[in-house]
Amino acid sequence: MIMNKLSDWLPTTNKEVKLRGWSALDVILFSGDAYVDHPAFGPAVIGRILESYGLRVAIVPQPSVNDNLQDFTKLGTPKLFFGVTGGCMDPMVSNYTASKKRRDKDAYTPNGDKGFRPDYATSVYSTILKEKFPDVPVLIGGIEASLRRVTHYDYWSDTLKPTILEDSKADLLVYGMGEQPLREIVTLLQKGVPFSSIKTVNQTAFLLKNDEQLPKNKNWEDVTINSHEVCLKDKKKFASNFKTIEQESNKLYANRIFQKINTSTLVINPPYHTMTEKEIDASFDLPFTRLPHPKYNKRGPIPAFEMIKFSINIHRGCFGGCSFCTISAHQGKFIASRSQDSILKEVDKVVKMPDFKGYLSDIGGPSANMYKMKGKVQGICDKCVSPSCISPVICHNLDTSHKPLTDLYKAVDKHPKIKKSFIGSGIRHDLLVPEFNKLADPKELDAYTEEVMTNHVSGRLKVAPEHTSDNVLKLMRKPSFSYFHKFKERFDKINFKKKLNLQLIPYFISSHPACELEDMANLAAETKDMGFQLEQVQGFTPTPMTVATVIYYSGYHPYTLKPMKSSKTKNERDQQHRFFFWYKRENQQWIKNILTKVGRDDLLQKLVPSSNSWKKNKGVKTKDTFNDAVSFTSRKKKKFTSKKKRK
Repeated sequence: MIMNKLSDWLPTTNKEVKLRGWSALDVILFSGDAYVDHPAFGPAVIGRILESYGLRVAIVPQPSVNDNLQDFTKLGTPKLFFGVTGGCMDPMVSNYTASKKRRDKDAYTPNGDKGFRPDYATSVYSTILKEKFPDVPVLIGGIEASLRRVTHYDYWSDTLKPTILEDSKADLLVYGMGEQPLREIVTLLQKGVPFSSIKTVNQTAFLLKNDEQLPKNKNWEDVTINSHEVCLKDKKKFASNFKTIEQESNKLYANRIFQKINTSTLVINPPYHTMTEKEIDASFDLPFTRLPHPKYNKRGPIPAFEMIKFSINIHRGCFGGCSFCTISAHQGKFIASRSQDSILKEVDKVVKMPDFKGYLSDIGGPSANMYKMKGKVQGICDKCVSPSCISPVICHNLDTSHKPLTDLYKAVDKHPKIKKSFIGSGIRHDLLVPEFNKLADPKELDAYTEEVMTNHVSGRLKVAPEHTSDNVLKLMRKPSFSYFHKFKERFDKINFKKKLNLQLIPYFISSHPACELEDMANLAAETKDMGFQLEQVQGFTPTPMTVATVIYYSGYHPYTLKPMKSSKTKNERDQQHRFFFWYKRENQQWIKNILTKVGRDDLLQKLVPSSNSWKKNKGVKTKDTFNDAVSFTSRKKKKFTSKKKRK
């Protein structure tokens, strides 16, 4: 058992600073999350990285913005800079549901208490610091800053916002995973380079006044996108920006991006290359306590920590490039995998935790089964501009071998104190289907699937086909639903052979761009046919820096600039979501009314078999007629309600 002292955590108060014998600090970090000293929590990683460079670092978690703001001044003035992050999630996602309702809980706060993180936390914290300490540089990072680094649509205010650098008044932004740019920034500062002169570090962004000289770098080409002002006037030009942004974010040899905003120019320097195994191992091997700060002991458990405290993150990045997902936009398209030695070293730490009972909750990553996967010929990857390596088909240059991962699972399970290790992260089922993953060895894919089902699942295996409509799936950059059928066949075969009695749990999304109500009716009917009663479902939430969000706001696909539809009103979104729950009694009359009106007797008989649908309406089956019927039903309901009120 490991006994920790208070000084084992980064200091959060003056008392803790003095415990370390420090009279001043080099960097003070501000975070929208409670402080959990664990490699899955970005603020802790950044603090430990800075500490490893010999800096005196403190962290102020969840500073109060509703009092005299003493949390922002209590630790004094740092020698180098303030670092600010909204936390591990965009604060607006933390604070609000997809329907813009305030969440009841905040997973990154003790006891799940809400109200400890302001909306747009990065901008709020940074603005306060610039007012209190106008001469001290402020560096922002984390997912909120990363995905809002350029003109972006903000769903919660329903406005087009400029780069977060404008609103936050910060001096520099680090996007993506911060270890590599921070190392270079700190090295330059320690050499005496002024913070204001740091303009050519990869994976950073800043605002340059129009009268300031542009920094030169002979290794970079430059590309200019439409200005913020043009984007405000023209949604199509805003959409066209995204293709450039996404491609440059995913290229190994990217261009520097310029965007005009008011009297300044936003400069986004190219990203670093993917972290090497040695570099990512170094991040995870830092001296984390792996525990929340003791200051929270009396406030209750932190839900996000409880969920991952016995889990192991084995890689970063995702080459799926799904249109609704921000993982590749933040962590990168290429996979950075840890060595097996580093992972097993972390397992050794976990088994020594006082309340460990022998069960690892997850050995995974953004997508559980992408460990060690990369291009076979690096030169081909060097020139690639595709946002996804597996959509619309799996790249012929991608090595999708699951053997290293299967071997890793077995190595972890050999540990004498591990009773069972689970895979809690999402598994890409399409990679396990030979009909889709055509260059892979089918025996190897089946071996991995069997290993997971036999040894790493507790009753349920969760996968994410996301939809059943090929039209919607194509836009999502997901494969045809037919491959989910193929995967289920293999799943059922292993289930029967091994007498496992496991459940397959599919995830689905409603209200995604290009999805119409009839698509949801088909989804309900097809999944019911397969024996599913859906529970793992969500409404599409437009978050910055995704293709789907650009389409949702602008009405155009950024790659083709062709018009596309999205369900935007609350009524439209609620009706799409309602089809997930066809089995609820209160929905069945509504379903009957909708499907009968448009003559979809085939779907009606699948979803509500006892219905006697009227044959006379069986003629027209177009999507327009389908949506007209919904509108008609809504109007009829309102009319009935109005009459009721008058009575």
